Amino acid sequence: MLYSCKLKGACNLPVICNKKINTAGTSNADVPLAEPGMYQLDITLRRGQSLAARDRGGTSDPYVKFKIGRKEVFRSKIIHKNLNPVWEEKACLLVDHLREPLYIKVFDYDFGLQDDFMGSAFLDLTQLELNRPTDVTLTLKDPHYPDHDLGIILLSVILTPKEGEHVTMLMRKSWKRSSKFQTQSLRLSDVHRKSHLWRGIVSITLIEGRDLKAMDSNGLSDPYVKFRLGHQKYKSKIMPKTLNPQWREQFDFHLYEERGGIIDITAWDKDAGKRDDFIGRCQIDLSALSREQTHKLELQLEEGEGHLVLLVTLTASATVSISDLSVNSLEDRKEREEILKRYSPLRIFHNLKDVGFLQVKVIRAEGLMAADVTGKSDPFCVVELNNDRLLTHTVYKNLNPEWNKVFTFNIKDIHSVLEVTVYDEDRDRSADFLGKVAIPLLSIQNGEQKAYVLKNKQLTGPTKGVIYLEIDVIFNAVKASLRTLIPKEQKYIEEENRLSKQLLLRNFIRTKRCVMVLVNAAYYVNSCFDWDSPPRSLAAFVLFLFVVWNFELYMIPLVLLLLLTWNYFLIISGKDNRQRDTVVEDMLEDEEEEDDKDDKDSEKKGFINKIYAIQEVCISVQNILDEVASFGERIKNTFNWTVPFLSWLAIVALCAFTVILYFIPLRYIVLVWGINKFTKKLRNPYAIDNNELLDFLSRVPSDVQVVQYQELKPDPSHSPCKRKKNNLG
Repeated sequence: MLYSCKLKGACNLPVICNKKINTAGTSNADVPLAEPGMYQLDITLRRGQSLAARDRGGTSDPYVKFKIGRKEVFRSKIIHKNLNPVWEEKACLLVDHLREPLYIKVFDYDFGLQDDFMGSAFLDLTQLELNRPTDVTLTLKDPHYPDHDLGIILLSVILTPKEGEHVTMLMRKSWKRSSKFQTQSLRLSDVHRKSHLWRGIVSITLIEGRDLKAMDSNGLSDPYVKFRLGHQKYKSKIMPKTLNPQWREQFDFHLYEERGGIIDITAWDKDAGKRDDFIGRCQIDLSALSREQTHKLELQLEEGEGHLVLLVTLTASATVSISDLSVNSLEDRKEREEILKRYSPLRIFHNLKDVGFLQVKVIRAEGLMAADVTGKSDPFCVVELNNDRLLTHTVYKNLNPEWNKVFTFNIKDIHSVLEVTVYDEDRDRSADFLGKVAIPLLSIQNGEQKAYVLKNKQLTGPTKGVIYLEIDVIFNAVKASLRTLIPKEQKYIEEENRLSKQLLLRNFIRTKRCVMVLVNAAYYVNSCFDWDSPPRSLAAFVLFLFVVWNFELYMIPLVLLLLLTWNYFLIISGKDNRQRDTVVEDMLEDEEEEDDKDDKDSEKKGFINKIYAIQEVCISVQNILDEVASFGERIKNTFNWTVPFLSWLAIVALCAFTVILYFIPLRYIVLVWGINKFTKKLRNPYAIDNNELLDFLSRVPSDVQVVQYQELKPDPSHSPCKRKKNNLG
């Protein structure tokens, strides 16, 4: 039996003596150990030296795991970008025998569960002297590459026998503190039925920079800013050729510690074809800021020149949570009524950011891929909604795991996509991907237990296995509509853009198709002028005279409204003119094959990495083509009723515009628009500029996303037991 707790100054270590253990198992073993019983092992994780570089920049983000047997008993904090990290963290462990050694493993943190192994070592507990503090130096090794030098880890340890009431007291302390350890490791605690993972939100508005350091030969810079709070990261947009950039960007971080935390801020100059230049750094101590109040901060950049101006607000918020299946918010009549009341139409203007409530039951999976040599897997599940990310426990040696966990989220944007990913846990390596599904919130059928076929990483084709989910969404439609007209929430960490021949070709074909629509329309109009078809040209001529003679501005939104209505009646009458985009789907499958090939040949073919400047230009072209194609596809999908909620919202807006343009003279509308534009900065100096039309279109899926979100048909052998819950509201 083993108990653990992470202590901050609670276990007071005596003064450490000068005796050191160079390797585990070389200390004094002649001192007899006490009789078998409960022992207390106090550990201070001091620091690491000359650790292995695992990141592209020649650094690592190391953290340390302590294990006894197969159980993880402690996990350190992450030290970012450092090969000589200093932790100075204390852990107090209770063990009931000393036969199992303490297993120390070091990893490089990478968001997305791809942590890299940096080495391991063993500490033989039977070789420690009782009641005597000892400095320990452990040499890290990789069993697969025993000759590699991976650095050292320095510890201070003291082993003391415990029995009687003192042991009981420590067990109770361990029991109470276990939730903190589980929160840090992002794993479920079997002790607690419900664990809240974050306690508030830090809202940051990056306003501007002043007098930044010139890093380019033209006496200017192309500055951008990086923010980091724990594992959460954010990168601002790049402002070209300026020393006084105006960003006006807003984003939110989750606050895990009640006392706050430290936000690390670094400013950089973007350079194409080489490493970006460092401009300066600063920090924000959140513990020094009062809550529920906006603070304007002007921060001096250290190791550089200039200032950054920010607005910082700390707010309490309803937390995301994990619980057992027996603890179910919506099954309780009172709690369900409270949630329905919170998002009722009568509470439109109460907390506009709180759009809705999402409950996800992760029940089980069947027929998963075998990732281990034993023919089994150790699967666990990751549930993500924007920047909220929760994990289940691991079910060991099982291809048909049952998790029976309930996840709850607060919805800030009804157009978000729920992502559920299954991984295989490996002891000494990064987790193996087993499958994934992406489910738009607006496509969810409430209360239906459903089997979702797992897809590959690109979400383009099936992989082995299905996962059973039951999902409920409750939201306020008016709040959701208003939220559609403001910028989307940005993810803290986006996948790094990479150059792909297939992706570049796909984006080119998508852009070409959008352009060809305009070209074909121009050819059609020109054919009317050339009288290629006299009846058509005559009809076009009469229509031209009628429209021009009677034209009014309100007719523009009216025509768009008629187009939406026409497509709607085509769909409900069964004459759906929407075509399945097989070209995009085929291209995505080709891209997946290309990715697999690139992964295998990455060590042999490093040509693209050697011409980094050309790669960056190609990536820019690739991204521009994607943006142009996506813009055209989103307009098409709005009128094609791909997302009915958004199409109905467009109908409401177009009706309003038609009425306004019909009854109000154009000069009054332009006058109101101009007054608003000229006085906006006077009324709100730190307002973030946005375009409501572009924000609306950003919620409409492109053709690629339509394919990715498309639900695959499950195998007949995996027919889920569908059920509908009684309406408790």
